[in-house]
Amino acid sequence: MTVTLRQRKKGDKISLYLDYYHQGKRQYEYLQIYLVPDPEKGKLSKEKKDENKKNLALAESIRSKRHLELQNGIYGFQDQGKMKGSFLRYFENLTEKRRPSKGNHDNWDSTLKHLKKFVKFDVTFAQIDKKWLEDLKEFLQKKAKTPSNTNLAQSSQSSYYNKVRAALREADKEGIIARNPAEDIEGIKPGDSQREFLTLDELQALIKAECDIPILKQAFLFSAMTGLRWSDVQKLTWSDIQHSKEMGHYIRFRQKKTKGAETLPFSYQALEFLGARSSPTDRVFMGLKYSAWHNIKLQQWVLRAGITKSISFHCARHTYATLQLTLGTDIYTVSKLLGHKDLKTTQIYAKIIDEKKRDAANRIKLNL
Repeated sequence: MTVTLRQRKKGDKISLYLDYYHQGKRQYEYLQIYLVPDPEKGKLSKEKKDENKKNLALAESIRSKRHLELQNGIYGFQDQGKMKGSFLRYFENLTEKRRPSKGNHDNWDSTLKHLKKFVKFDVTFAQIDKKWLEDLKEFLQKKAKTPSNTNLAQSSQSSYYNKVRAALREADKEGIIARNPAEDIEGIKPGDSQREFLTLDELQALIKAECDIPILKQAFLFSAMTGLRWSDVQKLTWSDIQHSKEMGHYIRFRQKKTKGAETLPFSYQALEFLGARSSPTDRVFMGLKYSAWHNIKLQQWVLRAGITKSISFHCARHTYATLQLTLGTDIYTVSKLLGHKDLKTTQIYAKIIDEKKRDAANRIKLNL
């Protein structure tokens, strides 16, 4: 196995790349490092000469590192046929394997949709390098949009990029690629979770405002009054809605996300958003769907109520948690009502309340 540093003219630059040769087969690794050509021998400025010298030294250090990795069996020589395979098709297959787990599958599927928009046509494993991954990060951070045409939340940016990294790790394990290029690149930090929520006055305004999809309005308001996730609201059946003299109205269900069995009491006011009771096996919110169009209608309803916040269905759950804490319910009880397995998950809402307290304290200003 030999590793040779070579140069190739590309436009007005000279591209540096590594030429791997083993048992009659060749593989190339473009380093995304360039030299400035000297058209009039010896006329290049000192700054440009120094830049070329520095870039050559960097490329040579990478060549030496690769050579050492090959000797130690870290960097394998791959079949060019595999490297020419479609990464998109590979990612689609990994996404399909996750179909039994809806939440995980949906996340991978969302990543796939953004990937298709980024590459437009297709991308092979051989084309995925450091620059490609950096460009993907920039696309997710600055250009990718949600179904309601807003920028992706930082947590979504991080999650989608990590799915691509996971796919490359899998390809590395399967021997499709010689080395995972994502190992040398820092991921997108998820950042602090931004949990948008509605105030009590805003929730009251939503009740009065008209929504183009009545069942969506009912479901959202019921979620805001109970803290149920979208997935649990959507699959709720009338047999789940129960009543007893001791407990009043309550829901007996198994959380779709955590699989935990829950008993959730809810108020008489929340009952009003359920509509007329029907067969035990019927869904309570018959016809409730998730789509880009439904998300747009949700946001239009919010705007119609005079609220300028960017609201998703999940904000109803955040609203429930925040209002409970604001109105004095202790964090342990709120954690149980939300079905959290760990109190730390609920503590993010306590931070929101602390911020509101600080804001309130700073409203009183005197001219001293």
